[in-house]
Amino acid sequence: MQVSELKPEQHFITDEPYYVATGSEIAVFEAAYRNRLPLLLKGPTGCGKTRFMEYMAWRLKRPLITVSCHDDLTASDLVGRYLVKGGETVWVDGPLARAVHAGGICYLDEIVEARKDTMVVIHPLADDRRVLPMEKLGTLLQAGPEFCLAISYNPGYQSVLKDLKQSTRQRFVALEFDYPSAELEQRIVASEAAVDAAMAEKLVKFAQMTRNLKGNGLEEGASTRLLVHAGKLIAAGIAPVTACAGAIAQALTDDPEMLAAINELSASLF
Repeated sequence: MQVSELKPEQHFITDEPYYVATGSEIAVFEAAYRNRLPLLLKGPTGCGKTRFMEYMAWRLKRPLITVSCHDDLTASDLVGRYLVKGGETVWVDGPLARAVHAGGICYLDEIVEARKDTMVVIHPLADDRRVLPMEKLGTLLQAGPEFCLAISYNPGYQSVLKDLKQSTRQRFVALEFDYPSAELEQRIVASEAAVDAAMAEKLVKFAQMTRNLKGNGLEEGASTRLLVHAGKLIAAGIAPVTACAGAIAQALTDDPEMLAAINELSASLF
């Protein structure tokens, strides 16, 4: 018995996600999708890669299955495995197989965090073959024209041991993401966090200050996502300095001296 159930209410995005293009990424994605080419999204954490994928799934009217990759993610987790249910052994498809069956978009977030055997699985899907080996079933699952494979990673954060190999990288059309311009980021924060333009401007200025500390005590500066978190706290009545300390400073580092420095930057603005 095989189980391959995709519930539309869980994977179709019915409401348009808020997304503002920063370049030609929408046109490139659509062209790649029409030509059945897989996509690689590169950029820092929290800069909008996942939101972009949600927007494109809504725009293309395809189900989106997102997998957050981690050290323990195996090929079986993606493809599927045999499980015992009600005294019966059944095959249960993994998220990648479900996306192929449904003609959906499978988004593997931070792909380099997954175990190396996952790369062996996605390679045949990411070239002209467009097949998913189902080794435990002894079959090859052919992807239809509506299926799309997308992966992401943060090239500025990954170590040499966790970088993408050329054999993987060269299968994909790459889209590079970065934090938006200050003006655009202010619009995003104001819209997403429901704060006024003046507060959004201060939050973005604060983020730029923390980004200048990257490599000087911080691995990453404040992302647009963190600014939205802080903005939502402020909109809920939390003092800006307190909101920035909890939503931004504490999220960026545990180092006491660096925390003090970031909080001083916040106090100078708010």
